[in-house]
Amino acid sequence: MCGIVGYVGPKSTVEILLGGLKRLEYRGYDSAGVSVITDSGNLETRKRAGKLSILMEDIEKAPLHEAHIGIGHTRWATHGAPTDGNAHPHLGGPAQKLSLIHNGIIENFAELKAELLEAGVSFASETDTEVAAHLIAREFDATGDLVEAFRKVVRRLHGAFTILVVHQDQPDVVLAARRNAPLVIGLGDGENFLGSDVAAFVEHTKRAIAVGQDEIVILRKDAVAIENFEGHPVQREEFLVDWDASAASKGGWSSFMAKEIADQPQSVGDTLMARLNSDGTVHVAELAPIMDKLQTIDRIIMVACGTAAYAAEVGKYAIETWARIPVSVELSHEFRYRNPILTPNTLVVAVSQSGETMDTLMATRYAKESGAMVLTVCNTQGATLAREADAVLYTHAGPEVAVASTKAFTAQLTVLYLLALQLGKIRNSRSLSELQDVGRDLLKLPSQIAEVLENSKSMVELAKSFKDAKTVLFLGRHVGFPIAMEGALKLKELAYIHSEGFAAGELKHGPIALIESGQPVIVIVPSPEDPDSLHAKVISNIQEVKARGAEVIAIAEQGDEEAGKYAAEVFYVPEVQQMLRPVLSVIPLQIFALELSSAKGLDVDQPRNLAKSVTVE
Repeated sequence: MCGIVGYVGPKSTVEILLGGLKRLEYRGYDSAGVSVITDSGNLETRKRAGKLSILMEDIEKAPLHEAHIGIGHTRWATHGAPTDGNAHPHLGGPAQKLSLIHNGIIENFAELKAELLEAGVSFASETDTEVAAHLIAREFDATGDLVEAFRKVVRRLHGAFTILVVHQDQPDVVLAARRNAPLVIGLGDGENFLGSDVAAFVEHTKRAIAVGQDEIVILRKDAVAIENFEGHPVQREEFLVDWDASAASKGGWSSFMAKEIADQPQSVGDTLMARLNSDGTVHVAELAPIMDKLQTIDRIIMVACGTAAYAAEVGKYAIETWARIPVSVELSHEFRYRNPILTPNTLVVAVSQSGETMDTLMATRYAKESGAMVLTVCNTQGATLAREADAVLYTHAGPEVAVASTKAFTAQLTVLYLLALQLGKIRNSRSLSELQDVGRDLLKLPSQIAEVLENSKSMVELAKSFKDAKTVLFLGRHVGFPIAMEGALKLKELAYIHSEGFAAGELKHGPIALIESGQPVIVIVPSPEDPDSLHAKVISNIQEVKARGAEVIAIAEQGDEEAGKYAAEVFYVPEVQQMLRPVLSVIPLQIFALELSSAKGLDVDQPRNLAKSVTVE
């Protein structure tokens, strides 16, 4: 979950590293640190517990010397508390000439540490990472060949890791290794970069190479070499990053989350672009590699975690309705441990914003090994999930910096709607005119999202009034149920308030016992035009909780008079067919969580204990 950046080139290395870490801080912010080899040939390291700003203040007060090579790290703590001593980089060897940073977990660190302790090595931290630093330093002292020493040690490590190393005696090279953790190369003119993702260097170059599994990178200012762990050369294709660095800046907004919520008309529109014609006809060209096989699949399993899992739940409704294929949604971290039944006619759809979520990656690898076909939905070019899948559908949300997902979620919903329509089209599950009707409604979503945002003032004020709430309940039916769970998750993530999302029909089966006077209950109300009478049922649920003293806030369709009769507050969204309502209904819940958190004086972009990309199991 940590953020990693490396640089070799003519520019100020400290500025490059700190700028990259700032754009990667969403990956972890328990501590931060940098190591550089100065122009005079000395290794200098500075690291501090806490957010990156603390390190930057420290360096401003006592600058590091000029350097043109270095590595930087922002940490999400696993082994060892977030202290100065446990912060990365870690130094290796008695002379402390080697500096190393690491993202992931070294699973066999205990036995390796025991080996080093027996040899008389002293440790300065509680981390698993320091083990690798000492091992590489020892091998280099024995052989004088840094690449060979690095290669020999990484082959011994088990688990998930991206490791970067610099050495004072080799001042022109950064070495990197990847296993089960992300790593991308940035290609410049007389300079080169390394990063956990392209955000680390997109300000400087849009040319990139995704590093593969069990590969080593030898990075110099004028050359990049890639080899496998056995030392054999590897060729990787270059790609161009399709978003601008300015997209990852606040642009005058109070927070990245506020900006990213406001970005949603564009991110949804960009995700639809070139996939949906003006007449509502869908054509998802990225499915071409598996198009023939999609006609024969008999089952879909969607794997995801957190917010992405709630997007998958909505996708399940859409695919079963429009394509008539049975769909199940499973949490990635549970999937492979229950010995699921998979066949060549099973399609596994992996949903992940980063494309690096380790639980989801391991689930898809298991699926492929079991003979299933894998399709990935992700937002990040060159991501591991995208490279390892049989096909990939990118959400074009652009960089999402705030840890809690907003625009990536609605972009995921949009892609899954497109997938459902494409499946319905190629399998003739619905008439073309029916599917086109849906497509034309999809095309309206960007302008409808803009309308929701324009009318959000009432939700802002309402959220502030609930800043002292101890618990909030969310209710929904049909596609409103996953949105209720997502609304509850946002409140947990941002405001640290206990909240739960329930299927409204479950209320009478237990949860209604939680209702007492003053209890806030947010209800996602179906359309009054719903053919299954779910609207009437949910209105009854509102009356049930109101009778027991609940304060009801309703998210309802414009013109819904019944919701206005019984709810204390109603936030109205534009009329749209029921299946597409989640895109509009979730936005007021995002705003509610954002504003309530802000009213409590909390950091909405970097909530405590969280990281955006969970790259460990």
